[in-house]
Amino acid sequence: MTKRAESKYKINRRLGVNLWGRAKSPISKREYGPGQHGQRRKQKPTDFGIQLMAKQKLKGYYGNIGEKQFRKYYEEAVRRKGDTSENLIELLERRLDAVIYRMKLAMTPFAARQFVNHGHITVNGKRVNIPSYLVRDNDVIEVKEKSKQLVAVLDAAQSGERDVPEYMEVDHRQMKGRYLRAPKLADVPYPVQMEPNLVVEFYSR
Repeated sequence: MTKRAESKYKINRRLGVNLWGRAKSPISKREYGPGQHGQRRKQKPTDFGIQLMAKQKLKGYYGNIGEKQFRKYYEEAVRRKGDTSENLIELLERRLDAVIYRMKLAMTPFAARQFVNHGHITVNGKRVNIPSYLVRDNDVIEVKEKSKQLVAVLDAAQSGERDVPEYMEVDHRQMKGRYLRAPKLADVPYPVQMEPNLVVEFYSR
């Protein structure tokens, strides 16, 4: 297991929010940071600190994306026409692992990344095992036939923790869905407030 995956249990406590809205989150029991200094009194954050926290929340939500890759998403968002913060959200929501999570084919973004990595997913009939693959409008995403009865998939599909957003559709009987369109920030069902505008400010300093 990578260091990035191991740290997922500390992300909520470090950021002080229930990032994925899960009842099992440790922040529900311990509302302070991890480690021996976690209970120290917090100082008022600076503008830089607020921007950094916004970036860490967004990176963490999508499975703790690495800094190098996350910065590339920002640079691509800047390059595209339109609002940079909205472009950034669109790119993140087009990631195949994010789509699998949104379609309730995996319980967490980390599980979705692993599911894609292990070759359980097809896009338009072709196997794709790259979690960062960007899904396009009207792409058809499906769980491979041999993987449709996996306990982890069935549990995720039946979970009542969250709903499938309107910008995609899914048939959990067939374990198959379609990515309809890119969302705006207001369309994305984040359990906590995301501030991509502060992320843009952070990188444009």
